[in-house]
Amino acid sequence: MGIVEKMRLDGKKGFVTGGAQGIGKCTATALAEAGADVAIVDLNLEKAEETAKEIAEKTGRKTIAIQCDVTKEEDVQNMVDTVVKELGGLDFCHANAGICINEPAESMSYRQWLKNIDVNLNSVFLTDTIAGRYMLKQGHGSIINTASMSGHIVNVPQPQCAYNSSKAGVIMLTKSLAVEWAKTGVRVNSISPGYIGTDLIMNDSNLKPLIDKWNGMAPMGRLGHPEELESIVVWLAGDTSPFCTGTDIVIDGAFTCF
Repeated sequence: MGIVEKMRLDGKKGFVTGGAQGIGKCTATALAEAGADVAIVDLNLEKAEETAKEIAEKTGRKTIAIQCDVTKEEDVQNMVDTVVKELGGLDFCHANAGICINEPAESMSYRQWLKNIDVNLNSVFLTDTIAGRYMLKQGHGSIINTASMSGHIVNVPQPQCAYNSSKAGVIMLTKSLAVEWAKTGVRVNSISPGYIGTDLIMNDSNLKPLIDKWNGMAPMGRLGHPEELESIVVWLAGDTSPFCTGTDIVIDGAFTCF
């Protein structure tokens, strides 16, 4: 069997949180194109259903939509149970849901801080551990977390201490779980995207000045495309990366190199 065939995900089942749009929609589509059945998990059920239908029509794979508040333990447990029941198993998950609050530290409210940590870090803990318990019982599974280059550097000129801290936490959580589960067959890795030109970012007129500044600072002179993250997630979800665990893969066009 050649490497292309080995990269296929035929028969595998999994889910993507924050999968209705942006990076999550892109990776969910790629996972389905590689042969997997995928659950689109999002707080916005209507948007998740639209995405699930679009991916199913495009790929022919079984694709379902599940509404879930990833900051609530009961919601996440019910979501994982639904994935296992409706798709028939759980081989991978992409914990991708996240938010960013741009607010100077001196004026940031504690509520804003907690919301950012809750959505970006606490939800990843819930998703990883609840999905992980199922994977541990079956003796295999791949967990992929979305961190950020902001877990490695302080972004300029955005004031986003809560976001940066939460994403650094995701990277260390990934490493910690990977070491705890290293001998179980359950792998845990993260990706750290740089500035990615999702539709939400590119269509936000308020971000235009920032986009110009980011491009001016970037070695490649441009933002990344969501599609440029797909192959990494597919590789991590499948069987061609068995020795890769505890790794954070930075995909930023060399932005953090200086």
